[in-house]
Amino acid sequence: MKNGQTVDIWNADGGTSSEQAYKNVPFYLTNRGYGVLVNDPGKVAFEVGSEAVERVQFSVRGESLEYFLIYGPTQKDVLERYTQLAGRPALVPAWSYGLWLTTSFTTEYDEATVTSFIDGFTARDLPLAAFHFDCFWMREFNWTDFEWDSRGFPDPEGMLARLHDRGLHTCVWINPYIAQRSPLFAEAASQGFLVVRPNGDVWQWDMWQAGMGIVDFTNPRATAWYQEKLRNLLRQGVDSFKTDFGERIPIDVVWHDGSEPEAMHNLYAQAYNRAVHEVLVEERGERDAVVFARSATVGGQTMPVHWGGDNSSSHISMAESLRGGLSLAYGGFGFWAHDIGGFEGLPDAGVFKRWLAFGLLSSHSRLHGSSSYRVPWLFDEEAVDITRAFTTLKLSLMPYLFQAGVEAHEHGIPVMRPMTLEFDRDRAVEHLDAQYMLGPDLLVAPVFTADGTVEFYLPNGLWTDWFTGETVVGGRWRTETHGFRTLPLYVREGAVVPVGSRTDRADYDYLDDLTLRVFPSTGADSRRLTVTDQATGAATTFDIDRAADGTVTVTGGDPARYRVEVVGFPAGSAVRAAG
Repeated sequence: MKNGQTVDIWNADGGTSSEQAYKNVPFYLTNRGYGVLVNDPGKVAFEVGSEAVERVQFSVRGESLEYFLIYGPTQKDVLERYTQLAGRPALVPAWSYGLWLTTSFTTEYDEATVTSFIDGFTARDLPLAAFHFDCFWMREFNWTDFEWDSRGFPDPEGMLARLHDRGLHTCVWINPYIAQRSPLFAEAASQGFLVVRPNGDVWQWDMWQAGMGIVDFTNPRATAWYQEKLRNLLRQGVDSFKTDFGERIPIDVVWHDGSEPEAMHNLYAQAYNRAVHEVLVEERGERDAVVFARSATVGGQTMPVHWGGDNSSSHISMAESLRGGLSLAYGGFGFWAHDIGGFEGLPDAGVFKRWLAFGLLSSHSRLHGSSSYRVPWLFDEEAVDITRAFTTLKLSLMPYLFQAGVEAHEHGIPVMRPMTLEFDRDRAVEHLDAQYMLGPDLLVAPVFTADGTVEFYLPNGLWTDWFTGETVVGGRWRTETHGFRTLPLYVREGAVVPVGSRTDRADYDYLDDLTLRVFPSTGADSRRLTVTDQATGAATTFDIDRAADGTVTVTGGDPARYRVEVVGFPAGSAVRAAG
């Protein structure tokens, strides 16, 4: 997708619509059976068919160049081997797949505002999993001091307990920069916890906050100091952290451990997110640790989740968010999200409703904006209905989605997949960037137009429309027009999709009253399906054998706890559960 471009691997805070990127990974995956990782943490310059059309070239500033050629032969094989080397995503908790709501960035809010939002979701029967407090949970321009602004939040422990009583998890915004006005600045500076200039002065600038310094995570004592601030918040009842920023890292500095400044520019994201993720693992346990990170480099996928960054509120930016996310997936990032509705600006109701469908068919789903709230009833009543419909659809798919997350954790294959990861022998999918596979069997083509038209490609095989049950022969392009309540969501031939029994939360017993939806196939076949218990990690395996006459035999699991729904076969087709 980068043919003809020159790409510099250099983290920058440039929004999502520029050549700059928050997450830079010097790895690329080809459609010719191999991938290449340039093993250099500094700036790597890629010339992708730009100087010479038949070559991909790369260079670094140093005097040596090390790179790994990773063989496939399939793209999945390459990605699995690459993540063996660079690390695989941690397994994120099931609750994190549910819908997140935030205060937004520059909006005014306090505990009463937060409560009114949550009451509004409850009154409208809208399932909500997590509430995120953005920057102004702290006093303005004290970022970061890790202290609740008592003007809006006089009783943070009580408030967090009340949110937990309503079944919600909580997240707070942090960053690795400390403004001079923060009481922590003098404390950190006096102990040598901030990055310094070659003359020993604390490095400061005013581009984000007046006189801000940067925490030096190469200093173990500085890291422990920062982590203790986070532990205090976890003791109060915070469940997770949004690790914003980490890209504006200077090179005219001296690091505590003597690290080369250019190398630390990108590596800082890794050190920052590792410090936060480690605390969550220690305090919440491996199965309940999740960050919402912006900056990353090689290995960042081991500390999920990552979101796209500052996009705008338009159909174009929605499509751009998908392209960026699919590129990120090629770097081994198993879980990713984007701001539903766009961050900058106020989306019109149509953009917001289209983005709801896309966002709730992503691995992680968050309603977030800059200067305006993202509660759906502020747009129109249909937006409320769309939020409910796609949230409950996602929650019902949790047995399927959580298993896709297990595959990301165990093999490095992302939950949201570029089409070529599943169909790398189909040349027609090589340049598709407006559709994706959600797990192995669900094809999603978001609607990026105001009038609802969408053009997408179905690979070879038989496909079933999730909403209508209509079967379509693939190997061809389709153009459809959709209202706000549907989008192209097609199920792969022969798929068995496990559907859960609850639509009010993401963390439930997936095997309780489970439905195995068996989709059409052109002939007899067999499929093995695994459903993993989100609480214990125990796996239950089902073997589904389908005869040419439509008879389906299921072996495995407890037949008293599941049922089989055969989609698209003639009435009277037999189902046998062997237990």
